[in-house]
Amino acid sequence: MLDINFIRQNPQKVKEGAQKKGVKVDIDLFLEVDKKKRGLLQKIEALRAEQNKLSREEIERAQKVKSEIKGLEPQLEKAEKELSSLILQVPNMPLDEVPVGRDERDNVVLRKVGKLPKFAFKPKDYLQVAEELDLIDVKRAAKISGSRFGILKREAALLEFALVNFAFETLLKEKFIPVIPPVMLKEEAAQGTGYFEATDRDEAYFLPKDNLFLAGTSEQSIITMHEDDILEEKKLPMRYVGFSTCFRREAGSYGKDTKGIFRVHQFDKVEMVSFCKPEDSRKEHRFLLKIQEKLMKPLKIPYQVVEMCTAELGRPAAQKYDIEAWLPSENRYRETHSASNCTDFQARRLNIRYKDKSGKLNFVHTLNGTAFAIGRTLIMLIENLQQRDGSVSIPPVLQKYTKFKKTTLR
Repeated sequence: MLDINFIRQNPQKVKEGAQKKGVKVDIDLFLEVDKKKRGLLQKIEALRAEQNKLSREEIERAQKVKSEIKGLEPQLEKAEKELSSLILQVPNMPLDEVPVGRDERDNVVLRKVGKLPKFAFKPKDYLQVAEELDLIDVKRAAKISGSRFGILKREAALLEFALVNFAFETLLKEKFIPVIPPVMLKEEAAQGTGYFEATDRDEAYFLPKDNLFLAGTSEQSIITMHEDDILEEKKLPMRYVGFSTCFRREAGSYGKDTKGIFRVHQFDKVEMVSFCKPEDSRKEHRFLLKIQEKLMKPLKIPYQVVEMCTAELGRPAAQKYDIEAWLPSENRYRETHSASNCTDFQARRLNIRYKDKSGKLNFVHTLNGTAFAIGRTLIMLIENLQQRDGSVSIPPVLQKYTKFKKTTLR
């Protein structure tokens, strides 16, 4: 959440920031409820101060003061709840350098990397290649779970572990702490990272009997594990790399990417999370992007780096970069990675702080970035590295883990 004092002192800036993100929020109502809450609190505190000064003989006045306090307390509680709900609706403010835009057409391509493949044969889409090689099976997955699921088989299953091992080995050299977190979250944990105030709650799978949500990304678990913690300044930036299965309903995306495994309800992902000092978060953001490119370049998949415009940031992010990989069958780039600087937005919601050299407590800044979204990375590998004979070549960097250079024809 935003600092409440920042909202009080900069209401117009907050309105403009929300508008740039395309988020509807009533800041005037927020200020009105905030004023009411503070007025009630002042009255109650004044009455309590008077109550403490009354002598034993002033029984009648003491009873009247007690009654007045009792009458005001429910009003205060109601105002506090309303204010808490309203402040959670306020999105993080985009950084000043973020391009202002209304949709993905206003995103800015920063650079393109790699040459687009030129095939000496008619290339197939990934699902055709994968089904002919018996690598991906969506039909049998549908028997088990319904639509938007897939089974990875044979070399595809081994490629998943190769990508995970490649990511972990690379990130451990950068001093990331490896984590395999829980994928079931209490509501306060699921809500703490700031994705539940819009349609994102509809994206989550909920287990009502247990009052638990299935994680949409390991970022939610990893950031929340430091709720109410005071981190050591000397240990910042504190970086984690987590592997987890993720679950999303893909609400509102029906009709888009319904075929295959590009947009599914269950997928595996390697995610980076960083906690750092406020003055370092821009540099840390660029570092995460650098790591993402370090992982992508050896895969020999062409990609572009995109800075997202204000309307494409989502609620928690103040700045966001995407990596979009080339998908030959669609003759366009598609998102495979994102990296977000959420500044102190999530840290305030979860009360994650650090103590500086002067002893002052400050909120950390939190950042997250995809190392590999496994399914989408497999799609790009299959399409870009397909061969004339129908097989798929394996990038040398992954052969260390797979022990094979190409998929076997069947």
